[in-house]
Amino acid sequence: MFKDRFDKLLLCFLIIVVLALSALIGIHTTSSETSSASAGPSKAMEKEMAFQARVALLQKIYAPVEDLSHRGDLQGALLRLDELNRTYPGEAHGYILKGQILHQSGAIEEAISSYVEGIKLSGDYIDKKSPLSKRDDVKRLVDEGQRIINQAKTNPDNRSLAAAVININYLKSRLAGGCE
Repeated sequence: MFKDRFDKLLLCFLIIVVLALSALIGIHTTSSETSSASAGPSKAMEKEMAFQARVALLQKIYAPVEDLSHRGDLQGALLRLDELNRTYPGEAHGYILKGQILHQSGAIEEAISSYVEGIKLSGDYIDKKSPLSKRDDVKRLVDEGQRIINQAKTNPDNRSLAAAVININYLKSRLAGGCE
């Protein structure tokens, strides 16, 4: 089979190529394992940092509304909140704050509706582990909403009460761990 020098030279070249390819494949697999192992924590860290940045931004943007609310100027807080909601449409934090303010002012049905809109946009407000969690506020609101359910039973033709019952049941299911 290997009769002359040319055949022996080709065999040596073939062996060198096979060894080089196997070395390259070995290097590639170890570097990809290393990069995938190091990419896991960095992605989780990036996600956590992005979430913390979002929380800080929301606190900064909505701080004037919370200040007005804590001072007792609920109408001023609602007006400022409406301005912010026009600037940042679809932001769940605005709906949650609106629900808190409406709850403080005694408009329970509207507060429930606002909380539902906010929680539908972001489930972070119902999550126990989230820094944005308003779970305790939602529980109190649902407990107060039970009287609305009792009124709805005595007056089944009232559509606003029926909508409030649907919203309360939605909040109950989310508190119980249900998803949309």
